[in-house]
Amino acid sequence: MEKCWIGIDNGVSGTIGVISTDCDPEFFKTPAITVQDYTGKKKNVTRLDTLKFRDFLLEKKKKYGSALEICCERPMVNPALFKATESALRCFEAMWTVIDLLALPVYFIPSTDWQKKLLPEGTKGADALKKASLDIGNRLYPQFRDVKHPDRDGLLIALWMAKYNSIK
Repeated sequence: MEKCWIGIDNGVSGTIGVISTDCDPEFFKTPAITVQDYTGKKKNVTRLDTLKFRDFLLEKKKKYGSALEICCERPMVNPALFKATESALRCFEAMWTVIDLLALPVYFIPSTDWQKKLLPEGTKGADALKKASLDIGNRLYPQFRDVKHPDRDGLLIALWMAKYNSIK
C-alpha cells in the first residue's frame, strides 16, 4: 500500500512538506490570508486559509486513505513574544480543527524531536537552526532550492515522520 506523510511547520509563515512512496515530494508555504483583525481596531491579522488547507488535505485523504499520516510541530508559546504566540496558537487551532473535522490521524511534536535526528549535533539558536534546515533540506531535495522561504522545516518534519516515527 502506498503511504503519505505530511509534515507541518506550524504557523502562518510556516511550511508544509509531503513525502509519499508513489509521488515526488511536495513543499509549499502554509496557505494564509490577511484579514481585518477581529478586535475592531484598524489592524490586519494573517490567518490560515482553512478552505485551501481543507482542500489540500481532502485530496490527500482521497488518494491515501488510512495510509496518510500527519505530523504537526507544536506552536511556539512565549509570553514575552505575545503577538507571535497569539498568531501561532490561532493557526495551530485552525489546523487542528480542519484535521479533526476530516477525521485524519495527527501526531504533534516539539521541534526538538525532528531536529535531533536531522540537523547537525550542537546546532543551537533560531538563526543557526533555520540555516541548517535550509541547507539540509536543499541538499536532500534540490528541486525546492528556489522556494523563497528561510527554512525547509515542513519537508524535514515529513521526512522525520517517514523515517523515524510513523504513527502506525
